Amino acid sequence: MSEIMALSAVEIGRKIKEKVFSVEEVMRETLSAIDEKDHRVKGFLTLEEKDKLIKRAQEVQSQIDDGTLTGPLAGVPIAIKDNLCTKDLKTTCASKILYNYLPTYSATAVERLESAGAILIGKTNMDEFAMGSTTETSAYAMTVNPWDENHVPGGSSGGSCAVVAAEEVPCALGSDTGGSIRQPSAFCGVTGIKPTYGTVSRYGLIAYGSSLDQIGPVAKNVEDCANILEIIAGYDEKDSTSILREDYHFTEALVDDVKGMKIGLPRDYFVQGLNPEVKEAVLGVAKVLEEKGAIVEEFDLGLVQYAIPAYYVIACAESSSNLARFDGVKYGYRTQEYTDLHNMYKKSRSEGFGAEVKRRIMLGSFVLSSGYYDAYYLKALRVKALIKKAFDDAFAKYDVILAPAAPTTAPQLGESLADPIQMYLGDIYTISANLAGIPGVSIPCGIDSKGLPIGAQLLGDCFQEKKIIRAAYTFEQTRAYHHCPMCK
Repeated sequence: MSEIMALSAVEIGRKIKEKVFSVEEVMRETLSAIDEKDHRVKGFLTLEEKDKLIKRAQEVQSQIDDGTLTGPLAGVPIAIKDNLCTKDLKTTCASKILYNYLPTYSATAVERLESAGAILIGKTNMDEFAMGSTTETSAYAMTVNPWDENHVPGGSSGGSCAVVAAEEVPCALGSDTGGSIRQPSAFCGVTGIKPTYGTVSRYGLIAYGSSLDQIGPVAKNVEDCANILEIIAGYDEKDSTSILREDYHFTEALVDDVKGMKIGLPRDYFVQGLNPEVKEAVLGVAKVLEEKGAIVEEFDLGLVQYAIPAYYVIACAESSSNLARFDGVKYGYRTQEYTDLHNMYKKSRSEGFGAEVKRRIMLGSFVLSSGYYDAYYLKALRVKALIKKAFDDAFAKYDVILAPAAPTTAPQLGESLADPIQMYLGDIYTISANLAGIPGVSIPCGIDSKGLPIGAQLLGDCFQEKKIIRAAYTFEQTRAYHHCPMCK
């Protein structure tokens, strides 16, 4: 096991400042880990050129030495999900239709990380346009779970979670539209945070569902995620959905103390369909927090059964609108042979989009069409409002809600794609947080009998990231980090 790569992102940053390692040493060790493991994991789609990375490492080192860069992630390599624009570094959304797209600007979240001294090492694989729960709908590669290469890493941020779990990089960014950070974090045994909607700028994030998408961190532990979130969060005038908050000091919540904290267990999340081993592990989290002084109660959340249909109607409607811009005219893939403009649009999109993306565009176009708009789309928006109210009522009583991140551990490769509906149902525990716009954190809480990680999620009220970070950090102090078999 590599001494450097076994450390967390914050520990690496600390040791760089203490001059235990140089930034260049860390960079070379990271590139070596990627060379050694990524041909198996297939977590990266694009890597920055080695010479550029070494040069950037030397620049960051000199800025640390002269006191310009003092943050916790200065000199730390970070991977970025391939739906976040990176200036002059290919950004494909894992789709053929963007096979050659070189953005002329970087996403705000990426810019903030680079300004803090983090070094962007490459772009990670994902489900095409973030549409999927297994990272199997990518047009370029099938990422595997580092815990067992016959299993999926989850999705759509599967590449980001897999490369962190495999210790190819210490941390990464993902995006969460219906659980796309929390579910793969659970499957890969790492930690991931989806912040309150509007906390992190979506400028430069290639949109799937604009009212649901949110960028967040993936790392080995809660401390890393809180530090990354503190860097990338903040108001951005370039994003009309960005919110100016009073408090962005998320690391203040890294306190081992939940005395008096009220934690709700929604009965609706612990019913039939939940794997018994997952249920036992998540209830184990409740027991630990209770022993630490929290007050744990069961309650009825309600409306859970309506979350999936409401989510897929809204997300597909928004995606059919967002993906209309990919037409073969200005950038990306264009069909070789066509007779007229309309034919060029049709053939470029038919050849450029994968099956799952086409399925969701068609469903979205259908629910927005005349005669169906009221019956489906408006009804889904009403359900979304009811789900938000159900959470508002719950958070009037509880500080945090504890639930499973997924009903099972990671399924085998190929299992989910055969039945898309089954894949959609796998999002049952994560989707509601996106519909309500609330924050959530996924933390590892056990290993099942097949040796696969189990994840629990903690949900908080809007702008209450500190509460879920405190609860997650407190639980985390009671267990050691489990390195995946590939890292031993």
